[in-house]
Amino acid sequence: MKFALKSAPSSGAAVAAPQAGRGGSSLVLGAALLGFFLISLDALIVTVALPDIGRSLGGGMSGLQWVVDGYTLIFAALMLSAGALSDRVGARQAYGGGLVLFGLASAACGIAPSLGVLVAARLVQGGAAALMMPASLALIRQGFPDQARRAWAIAVWTVGGAVAVAAGPVLGGALTASVGWRWIFFVNLPAGLLALALLARVPVSPRLPARLDLVGQVTAVIAMGALTYGVIEGGDQGFGRPLVVVSLVVAVVAAAVFLAAQAKGAHPMLPLALFRSRVVAVSLVIGFMLNAAYYGGVFVFSLYLQQERGQSALHAGVMFIPMTALVAVVNLASAKLAARFGPRVPMAAGQLIGMSGLLALLTVEPYTNVWVVATLMVPVGLGGALTMPALTAMLLDAVPADRAGTAGAVLNTGRQVGGAIAVAVFGALLTGANTFLAGMRWSVLLAAAGLVLTTLATLTLPRNRPHRATRP
Repeated sequence: MKFALKSAPSSGAAVAAPQAGRGGSSLVLGAALLGFFLISLDALIVTVALPDIGRSLGGGMSGLQWVVDGYTLIFAALMLSAGALSDRVGARQAYGGGLVLFGLASAACGIAPSLGVLVAARLVQGGAAALMMPASLALIRQGFPDQARRAWAIAVWTVGGAVAVAAGPVLGGALTASVGWRWIFFVNLPAGLLALALLARVPVSPRLPARLDLVGQVTAVIAMGALTYGVIEGGDQGFGRPLVVVSLVVAVVAAAVFLAAQAKGAHPMLPLALFRSRVVAVSLVIGFMLNAAYYGGVFVFSLYLQQERGQSALHAGVMFIPMTALVAVVNLASAKLAARFGPRVPMAAGQLIGMSGLLALLTVEPYTNVWVVATLMVPVGLGGALTMPALTAMLLDAVPADRAGTAGAVLNTGRQVGGAIAVAVFGALLTGANTFLAGMRWSVLLAAAGLVLTTLATLTLPRNRPHRATRP
């Protein structure tokens, strides 16, 4: 996408993109767009490369799960506090620091001599991504003070994520097959440098007062990390192993301390009063389940295509093109359906479509034509794309204006946790089953059952968008 420093006014019936105003708003958008693209890309680009990473660095299924979950887990755990940190140091400064850290971690991933080093670098990547995400939106808020222009800028910003989701498996497969898996990380460097060059011409952001919930943040990381470790290692070594049992107990205790801190703390990172709203609570569960089905499905079927069917990384990546190609178009359709029929219609329809795709995937056999498999995955991607815009709009309409940022962060955190837990659980099922195909079917069936439950929960929501709530 090309960004002009100046744009001439336009007239006529067609709706034109807003002009870049003073302060380099087009540069702000370019920098924010590139960062969001990188954040979204690195959640998926690695998945297709997992078999090659395993052959190069060693390690079994549990190690490969950590390559995926190391990034997603820290991203989710730090996202709620990252917004407050961005406010304290300034959005431009936080975003620039996140970009530098993301680039350094990407380079470390690319030169990693062992699987342990790669996982450690992925953890740092996830932390940098958590810092960049809220800062990028704050930059757009700073660069586009006019509401209409800001809405256009956010729509463009979301395109970066949609393109990354579509490109991730294909680009990962192409790079792995042509120049090696290490380049799926090195490719971040030129994009990150371009984003920094754009950011250098953006005015310094003001620093705002914001309190950090240190107890909540520490216990959140411990709870999520211990739970993920327990599920991954339990699937690999057995859930009766002492270290696995201890990790699961630690997860429960840390979660309890986290909830107590949120209930009694003066400045909680997760205000529990938000969950008094049925819309907020149900939206969080739906977001969790949609990402679990999508990211868990990409993880499982990437391994199926390469390990069970002998496809190359490139061919496996190409198989995901039908699943991801129409995401942006369906996002727009979701907004139109929600405007006409209310958000509950596209939300329920999207989940049912995703569930139907998962149930169809239960028919996949070791000899099923790979293009048939690719076609059966399409409803899973389209279902999420139809659901999420309407779900997000309903959520933001249900909370007070000064809680909208927090509600959005909670939803995104829940989605990332869903993806991380799905990779952990599905990997455990693949490892623990008698055959890969049996583990794959149990994974798909579990995801489908989850969507059945969230579809039923969707039907309990208001038919039309709820009136914006008052502050509890």
